[in-house]
Amino acid sequence: MCSRSGAWDIITEKNRKIQSNVEKTEENEGTKTEMKYQIRGVRENDLEAVTRVEFLCFPEAEAADRTSFEARIHTFPDSFFVAEDENGTVIGFINGAVTSERTIRDEMFEDASLHDAQGAYQSIFGLDVVPEWRCQGVAAALMKHLILVSKERGKKGLILTCKDRLIPYYEKFGYKNEGISASVHGGAVWYDMVLEF
Repeated sequence: MCSRSGAWDIITEKNRKIQSNVEKTEENEGTKTEMKYQIRGVRENDLEAVTRVEFLCFPEAEAADRTSFEARIHTFPDSFFVAEDENGTVIGFINGAVTSERTIRDEMFEDASLHDAQGAYQSIFGLDVVPEWRCQGVAAALMKHLILVSKERGKKGLILTCKDRLIPYYEKFGYKNEGISASVHGGAVWYDMVLEF
């Protein structure tokens, strides 16, 4: 994941769904390329695409499977956003349950019923971007979108776990490192990160 961000969000309320249209102009060797994508709420027919993206982004032991995504899409679609390119191809996504807990427990990744829409914290289970769209601000746009939506919904903040190499990336959004997590998801060492409003 790259930490550069040149994208900006235009947030609109449309059909009771929040959507971001993002355009970015990039110069490479004297030529300008305009990349367009939008951030929108997940749909049931995105299931195969988000599962594919997940397996491109995470090792098998850490990746959520199709069944997990099906449950997440059904249980908390309001906390699941995808980025899609001009052709309607899903190029990335961000998702997570809402909880009253200040850290993510491993059970949360597998059990969508632990979602509590009235909870104080929006968790982030995954921030995924396909390789060919990395380092172009897509991950940052997804993160900024979920932060904005969480603020608008009156949440206290957001929580996530990450590997040590990504701590500086998340700190750029205002997250604070709370130290090594109790999570052992996928057999990895994770760090608890908290962004409080």
